[in-house]
Amino acid sequence: MADVTISLPEDLKAYLDARASEDHSEPGAYLGALLRRDQELRRFRELILEGANSPVEGEADAAWFESLRERARNRTI
Repeated sequence: MADVTISLPEDLKAYLDARASEDHSEPGAYLGALLRRDQELRRFRELILEGANSPVEGEADAAWFESLRERARNRTI
């Protein structure tokens, strides 16, 4: 792992310490979790925009949704 040093105002440092003690063992782990979540949200937004900009391929009617539910029911992990 790489080390990063940041400067925070006292109020943010206090908030970081409080959240870290609630959720994680140390502030670095909490910040790492926040950054991973940010990466996931950015990727999710990219996928949503990609889907929104893609061409429509057929009608999403009741039969389509039923086939989607059936695929979900039969999915194995």
